[in-house]
Order: sequence, then C-alpha cells, then structure tokens
Amino acid sequence: MGVSSDVPALRRGLAVLRLLASHAGPMTAGAVARELELPRSSTYHLLAELASAGFVTHLPEERRYGLGVAAFELGSAYLRHDPLERLAGPLLRPLAEQLDCTVHLGALHGADALYLLREQPARPQSLVTDVGVRLPAQLPACGLAILAYLPPAQVRALLPGRASFVSRTGRGPAHLPALRRALSAVRRRGWAVEDGQVTAGYASVAAPAFDHAGRPTAAISATFRHECEPECGADWPALAATVRTAAAELTARIGGLRPADSAATSSPPG
Repeated sequence: MGVSSDVPALRRGLAVLRLLASHAGPMTAGAVARELELPRSSTYHLLAELASAGFVTHLPEERRYGLGVAAFELGSAYLRHDPLERLAGPLLRPLAEQLDCTVHLGALHGADALYLLREQPARPQSLVTDVGVRLPAQLPACGLAILAYLPPAQVRALLPGRASFVSRTGRGPAHLPALRRALSAVRRRGWAVEDGQVTAGYASVAAPAFDHAGRPTAAISATFRHECEPECGADWPALAATVRTAAAELTARIGGLRPADSAATSSPPG
C-alpha cells in the first residue's frame, strides 16, 4: 500500500481520536461508526489499530472505547512545548507597537483567567496583569471573551452563585444573570470589553481564539488608559477589529475553527 492510499485511513483514525476526545465518556464502536458515518468493520479495524498503538483503550466489560495513555502523553508533550505562547508571541509583539497598548494572551484556568503572555508598548503601563497572574474570569476582557463561547452549563458550573462573583473595583457582573447578559453582548459583537473592572482608569478589549473543535482556547486582549463615568458602556470597535484579526490569526496558527454563529461570520464592527 502506497503513502497516498494510507492518507484516507489516517484521516479516519484522526477523526476517531477527535471524536473520543470531544465525548464526555467512552463510546461503543457502534456509536463511533454512526457519528463518523463509517462502516462497522472499518471502525473496529481503526479502533484495534489505535488500541495496539496505545492511543485508544478498550474497556471490555463496558464494550466501549476511550482515549489511551499514548494520547495523554502526546497532549502532555504538546503542553510542555508551550505551544500557545510560541504561536501567539510573534502576533502580540507587533500588536502592542501598532496599538500603543499593553496586549495579553489569556486562557481559562478553572474559574480564573490566567495571563500567559504580556507585551508592553514603548511607554510601558503599570498594570496588575502580569504573566502568571490569575483574575476572576468574569472581570477581564480576555476572560469574558472565553466564557462567552462556553456552553451555558459550563459557565454555571464555574460560577454557581453570588459568592463566585468577586469584585475588584465595584464594577463588573455581580451575579449569573448579569454575566449572561454580558456574554450575550460579547457573542453579538464577536469581542469583549471591560472598563475599570480590573484596574480603575484602564479599559480592555479582547477576542477569543478557537481550537479545532471550535472551543475557545485563549483570548488576546489590549489594555489602555481610559477614565469612564459609571454606566458609560463605551465601545472601541476599531481597536477591537485589530485585536480580532490577531485572534483569528492565532486560531489559524493552531489549526482552529471559529464557531459558525452570527458573530463569527459577520465582519468586525467599525
């Protein structure tokens, strides 16, 4: 069998791994075949090959299949190489210069937004959001940008009650209904904004980057000096459009796919 004839089998094998990774628990071979529209005989053959290589584990008592140790090792190796930081770094540096803002790469860590990268403009700003800092995800723009594209049940699990809604400056959503309204606005625009919720006198806009399954994996944000009266509700669409372009480039770099919703398919506001 030549290399070219192996490609379809490789693609089917990768599809099996992606399906198992996205499923809440182990699956039967029949369910895998139905989901991927594959013949049962081909599905059993693929699962057997993946199991022999350690990428799939067969659970005989349950007659189901789940991800194997080799898949975990591959994922761990990916994380050890700091892939998001390496791929995002070349995007953040020119972005900070272009916008004359502090730009960040943030990711979700439990119910917190974790800052992975920070690039400063020529005139640095004094901000709390340094690399390694974690903040309640409902406060910074990067956290809002990620939360907006999570399933509602997951958001509710992360922030189940009023005690979860910590405030730094007296601004920001104080309960789940307010957060839901804010996240709905993020999805309509395609980008998030916060004004004084993290640090008084500063505002941020952010846009999410997505993985191959359309899940929000990180967000790029830009922070700038801004004094705003309460209930101002300011928007910065031109700035956000530039940040969205960088986030879209990061999505492409990680082989991701933006969800096919109205915010994703429309052009950036301007």
